[in-house]
Amino acid sequence: MANSSSGMAVHDECKLKFLDLKAKRKYRFIVFKIDERIQQVMVEKVGGHDETYADFTASIPANECRYAVFDFDFTTDENCQKSKIYFIAWSPDTSKIRSKMLYASSKDRFKRELDGIQVELQATDPSEMSFDIIKARAL
Repeated sequence: MANSSSGMAVHDECKLKFLDLKAKRKYRFIVFKIDERIQQVMVEKVGGHDETYADFTASIPANECRYAVFDFDFTTDENCQKSKIYFIAWSPDTSKIRSKMLYASSKDRFKRELDGIQVELQATDPSEMSFDIIKARAL
């Protein structure tokens, strides 16, 4: 199941954990990493339902690219409880060029594997995925 443009496969665990987050609300977030040796997207870390957005951002390496999904719970102005699933493509300026290219070329295909994403965010700097931005994009 490799993608002709990037040759990247998606490990089954990625889809299974995402379904657990989406349908069963088992996790707050999932961080995905491309294993360049085997050319596959893997689950690197899952965050329990009690973990916060700060826990999530702390689990993303500062100088390496990652994909992540975050299940954001919020209350609307009408006082309704809602949640949105965010897909975040983290590609810091300090990461290696090859890594940035690999993540960029694999992103769309990987995202298609995760059915149910509602908001996409591209971030190259922590300020671009601050909690305020997450909150603003939800409403």
